[in-house]
Amino acid sequence: MPTSERLDCHYCKDSLLGKKYIMKDDTQYCTKCYENLFANNCEACSLPIGCNCKDLSYKDRHWHEQCFKCGKCSRSLVEKAFAAKDDLLLCTECHAQDYSSKCTTCKKTIMPGSRKMEYKGNSWHETCFLCHRCQQPIGTKSFIPKDTGYFCVACFEKQFAYQSLYVSFCGVTYQEKPWHRECFLCIGCRKQLSGQRFTTRENYPYCLECFSNLYAKKCVGCTKPITSLAGAKYISFEERQWHSECFTCMQCSVSLVGRGFLTQRDNILCTDCGRDK
Repeated sequence: MPTSERLDCHYCKDSLLGKKYIMKDDTQYCTKCYENLFANNCEACSLPIGCNCKDLSYKDRHWHEQCFKCGKCSRSLVEKAFAAKDDLLLCTECHAQDYSSKCTTCKKTIMPGSRKMEYKGNSWHETCFLCHRCQQPIGTKSFIPKDTGYFCVACFEKQFAYQSLYVSFCGVTYQEKPWHRECFLCIGCRKQLSGQRFTTRENYPYCLECFSNLYAKKCVGCTKPITSLAGAKYISFEERQWHSECFTCMQCSVSLVGRGFLTQRDNILCTDCGRDK
């Protein structure tokens, strides 16, 4: 009769017959040796993550399932969206409370992943950024700032027609000063702005193309500028910006606007794809 092949732990040489063991690189180890040699230590409790525990990882850091919690409120982050701030993992509620922008109009937090408007350092919920005259949401439409208010183009023309940004028959009036049509030029490309929409920075007029190339935020997804006449709707997260239509899961391309999401290094993933990683 042939001698049966032995099944021993590669490290301690104890017999594995009838015992639980783990294969690594085509080599078998008893559970004790495997944990001593290869188990990751938990970021929270510093104890090894044993064979009978689920190892949750993020950016080369590891946690026991029961230790994977928000660094502020201690709620479990298992299968939930979270955000990273420095070395701290936070649930979306705590991250929003401490680090997200506050709406200039309603003073409430603008939650990560939600649509917002930004202009000159101020932020608004999309539904809070209203025309000062008609009180309708401006959204992605062009708008014109006047004193402390913001006006859609139609309302601005009705209320301040004598100061309109459009060109008159004889010339241009800008900042209450007259210009010849041929002298009113984009400060960047020197193209005439007669009859064209334009915007300003530090009181200098720019055509929309020059302003976009020089100053507009760039979308992480398509790398194109995020702009309109004076602002644009976009998603902002950890100092990165996306067009709303570009804010999608890196793996399956589903839209993440208004949904929970996970981060993996520099990638944004939906919760379904994030759990598969």
